[in-house]
Amino acid sequence: MAQQVTKNTMIGELLQINENIAPLLLNIGMHCLGCPSSQMETIEEAAMVHGIAPDALVTQINEFLAAN
Repeated sequence: MAQQVTKNTMIGELLQINENIAPLLLNIGMHCLGCPSSQMETIEEAAMVHGIAPDALVTQINEFLAAN
């Protein structure tokens, strides 16, 4: 079963779960994945900074993880 993430999952942890998630994040404007500070942001914090609804982003990430 695919691992699920929550709004409290760190971006760094997310990239360790599945590094192929990076293009999905880049496509929605998160171009700072390589920044050390972004690795310590939660999905919720990163979504809010980029004007994205955190719950919708978590759903999108979990759907990606379930399919890959």
